[in-house]
Amino acid sequence: MVNIHYWLTSMSFSQRVVELRKQRGFTQQGLSDATGIHVQQIKRYEAGSSLPTADALKKLAVVLHVTSDFLLFEPGEREPEDDMKLRFEAVAAMSAEDQQTTKAVLDAMIVKSQVTQTVERVSKTATKEKD
Repeated sequence: MVNIHYWLTSMSFSQRVVELRKQRGFTQQGLSDATGIHVQQIKRYEAGSSLPTADALKKLAVVLHVTSDFLLFEPGEREPEDDMKLRFEAVAAMSAEDQQTTKAVLDAMIVKSQVTQTVERVSKTATKEKD
């Protein structure tokens, strides 16, 4: 199954939908019935002429038993770098209390970074307006 998963990740959104639909034993009409998405829209997704709304993407992911990220993103496009993956795995192995502490520290660093970026953007905009 790992090889099939890797093979699917090298495909476009439309190709993934077609292959997953077939693997799950759905016809286009069957997928339409299961998701509540009109069959013509399923055909457009599979042809690559249309992309789903967030609601339709959620329905497809649920029925096809994959994440919406799996349907949309190429390998590595949404994943952290390997060194960060190792850190996340280490955090996952921690006690619940240590995980909470780690999350709090990480959240604080994220907020700090976002504030710094916002201040820099505002400062650059103000400088441009003066010139």
